[in-house]
Amino acid sequence: MASSLTCTGVIWALLSFLCAATSCVGFFMPYWLWGSQLGKPVSFGTFRRCSYPVHDESRQMMVMVEECGRYASFQGIPSAEWRICTIVTGLGCGLLLLVALTALMGCCVSELISRTVGRVAGGIQFLGGLLIGAGCALYPLGWDSEEVRQTCGYVSGQFDLEKSEQPLT
Repeated sequence: MASSLTCTGVIWALLSFLCAATSCVGFFMPYWLWGSQLGKPVSFGTFRRCSYPVHDESRQMMVMVEECGRYASFQGIPSAEWRICTIVTGLGCGLLLLVALTALMGCCVSELISRTVGRVAGGIQFLGGLLIGAGCALYPLGWDSEEVRQTCGYVSGQFDLEKSEQPLT
């Protein structure tokens, strides 16, 4: 098999794939934020949550369902910031994955990646990294949502999970 990449290009392709895979796994995992509710551990991602309260009609009380899943709808995501974070981070992961898979194909197909294509791919990869970074920076803006406040004992705020309530004077 002929390759259109130099040794440095092959290393770039492999590292690109590892970074894209790691970013995608991190994006899909619902373990970005931890707390507890009704004595059970709760975790949140941008669009997934583990453990959530439901009203048990037979016992007339709230119980925790200990399983992970996506929110029922896009609007069900607790805050607008997390919805934006989901889109931005998902787009960034998609771009990284696209470049990484193209680079891996360049390891096996001759004349697939020229110097110009490599530069464009690097620019797209940089944009993907910026989008993921922006998504990570947006995520704490959603810490003041009602779901997070319930999980963190009503003491959370944007960029502050240990925010004390100020007494009114």
